[in-house]
Amino acid sequence: MTVYGNLTGLKAAQRKALERLNQRRVPAQKIVSPELAQMLAHLSAEIGRQIGLFIDRTGHVAQVAVGDASRIDLPDFGRIRAAEQHFRGLRLVHTHLRCEPLSRDDLTDLTRLRLDMIAAVGVNPSGGAGPIFLAHLLPPSRSGELYRQQGPLNVGMLPDDFLELISSLEREFQRLSRLRRVDLPEGRAVLVHVATDRRQMGDAERSLDELAELARTAGVEVVDRVIQVRAKPDALYVMGRGKLDEVAILAMQQDADLLILNCNLGANQGRAIADVTDLKVIDRTQLILDIFSQRAHSRDGKLKVELAQLKYLLPRLGLRDDSLSRLTGGIGGRGPGETKLEIGRRRARDRIAQLRRKLDQLAKGRTQRRSKRRRTGIPIVSIVGYTNAGKSTLLNTLTHSDVLVENRLFATLDTASRRLRFPRDREIIITDTVGFIRDLPQDLIDAFRATLEELDDASLLLQVVDASDPARHDQIQLVEQILISLDLQHIPRLIVLNKADLVPNGQVEVEAERMEGIAISALSRETLHPLIDRIEQQIWQTDNHKSVGTDAPHQRFR
Repeated sequence: MTVYGNLTGLKAAQRKALERLNQRRVPAQKIVSPELAQMLAHLSAEIGRQIGLFIDRTGHVAQVAVGDASRIDLPDFGRIRAAEQHFRGLRLVHTHLRCEPLSRDDLTDLTRLRLDMIAAVGVNPSGGAGPIFLAHLLPPSRSGELYRQQGPLNVGMLPDDFLELISSLEREFQRLSRLRRVDLPEGRAVLVHVATDRRQMGDAERSLDELAELARTAGVEVVDRVIQVRAKPDALYVMGRGKLDEVAILAMQQDADLLILNCNLGANQGRAIADVTDLKVIDRTQLILDIFSQRAHSRDGKLKVELAQLKYLLPRLGLRDDSLSRLTGGIGGRGPGETKLEIGRRRARDRIAQLRRKLDQLAKGRTQRRSKRRRTGIPIVSIVGYTNAGKSTLLNTLTHSDVLVENRLFATLDTASRRLRFPRDREIIITDTVGFIRDLPQDLIDAFRATLEELDDASLLLQVVDASDPARHDQIQLVEQILISLDLQHIPRLIVLNKADLVPNGQVEVEAERMEGIAISALSRETLHPLIDRIEQQIWQTDNHKSVGTDAPHQRFR
């Protein structure tokens, strides 16, 4: 077995001495034997560098690592999250040239790698073994302590019940893990937001609230959230490296297996953060893509989501980013070599071209249906707005329909149209559309642009707003920006403040009057009569639209 780490400048005899450490063995119940501690200290003093031994539970040395005078860069042990309730099965025994206690890096490595134990053997001035410092992990508790430290101890004071201690700790971790598990299929997550201005902490909190709701929609349990304020995001880790270590420790303490960053990550950033934390790492875009993948039911919707996923994946295929597995199933992304990766890229490009051809064919069908609707002269009213504002509920209540309604973001991805007849034998087609959200991935906007372009045929847009949401004014502005980007600002728009029943003291009515809108509760048909009157007034005020009979199913509003 080779020796890992900083071997530059070592003599051949010193390299041989390091390699012979691989052949050493200590009693399984002992953390380290006096003989091995002395050998480590002597060799470390001779080369002037820290030496670390990874010892398995049988007492065999599994790996030797060499650092510099102050620290050791540890080998890559790969992903560890397959069994969160268990430790690594390795203890790290390493030297400290100045007999100092365990460092912050030592304790971070203990928690991040879930080592059985970490021990620092001091090297005294004569080159012998000095004081020893120990630490091991603790099960989550109200005290919030992650680990227990002991020392300084001499080698004769070390406990001789190492295996019993580790077994009892693992059993307690397993017991607590079973108690904390919930029936959410996608695991437990820590949310992270990096703000560049402390004065915008309120916006950061609201943005994290929305990210938490996205996570819930995707079937993820949010166990904690972290906000860091820094002048600008780190080019590699987004947050500072010290904060990233803290997040890794927090995730371990909360038994989290997923890290969700409230930004769009570059491929190198996602991989670097995953390497440091040993967590699956996704960004806001991947989370939204995953929700759309779960919720798309029509052929059109599924094709659009797959297209957006592949366009997001294509630049990242060459980096073999494990975090993409929940979205792609690993299309060529985890092959053994560059040839395999190139095959994956080519297949992805071919599939993108194929999806675009299929979507163009479906778009032609939509164009024909739109032309037919225009020839009938039936006015179209389209419901738009922020996600989870109550658009589908309004459609159902107006038309006695049963479009899917859930208290989750993006419950509606596929357009739904229904006819609605007015008392004077006038009728309209009322259409529900996909909800908007801030920082919606550009690939998704592009994928759904053809669907949203159907809004251009609308005689009126009903912009539904959740009146109980503190961020409603920002949401109104964001929806307006998206409509402008789609060149739809010329279509008349009526603000509909929904969920008025959740806001006390008539505040919604005052705000609706100021916006020249309507206050309603989409769950109550009694509150919708003023809305029906306004729709009728705005569509037929110039008598441009005539009543047209039809044999198609419709609902009369009463």
